Amino acid sequence: MGMETEFLSEENGISLVVLGGISFMFLVGMLLLLFFYFSKKKIVQKELEKKNLELTHQKNLLEATLETQEKERQRIARDLHDDISSKLNMVSLHSDLLLTGNLAESEQKEALETILSLSGKALENSRHIAHDLFPPVLEKFGLDAAIEELCSEFSGHGTQISYHNQSLFDETQKSKNLHVFRILQELIHNSIKHGSASHIQLHIEDRKDKKYFHYQDNGKGFQIEDKQNHKGLGMKNIDSRIQFLQGSLFIHSELGKGTTVIFTF
Repeated sequence: MGMETEFLSEENGISLVVLGGISFMFLVGMLLLLFFYFSKKKIVQKELEKKNLELTHQKNLLEATLETQEKERQRIARDLHDDISSKLNMVSLHSDLLLTGNLAESEQKEALETILSLSGKALENSRHIAHDLFPPVLEKFGLDAAIEELCSEFSGHGTQISYHNQSLFDETQKSKNLHVFRILQELIHNSIKHGSASHIQLHIEDRKDKKYFHYQDNGKGFQIEDKQNHKGLGMKNIDSRIQFLQGSLFIHSELGKGTTVIFTF
């Protein structure tokens, strides 16, 4: 009887240990499930925050692009109306004067000279507008030639531009090449107009299957920490184009020490 009681006690002890082990494993399992649940929830939340940030960034870039396009349309419309249209109106007016036949020979000559002068200026300005829309050199001879022409156009009047290219561009990628051209056009414009730079250096090369652009000027520079300097239409335009190229952008500037811009794609 005593042995039977002892055996039952051992059996009960083993059962308790087993039940305790099962309970412990169940508890650990529940804790692990809760841990993984909250961890996954946190990861999903972070992913959602990341997606929201990306969507906000994309929205801001789209707004900047649309704003840039609208500004460009307004500028072109203004140039066409204020410059081309006004000159053509003057041409029409002087042509009407010639048709009256009541002008002296000297007046006729003066009217013809005015018509030729205004026509020439209107033609030249229309070429500039067309060049701003899509540079013909870019289409015919490629990006390298277009950049050379761009540097040549901005050179002079106290500004010297040094351009060195050690990279080959895919001329079938016309949209990408146009974005690169516009970025450089904006940078040079900013250096001369806002930075009063007298010397600009542009170097392009290939690095690890990427196009590497190193741009530097000796202009006034600006405070890189000032957020206002990044909110201008020009910088928004550059940011949106870099995003389109899936590239990266680095800007360093100090007051009185010029500006350095590095972008890759």
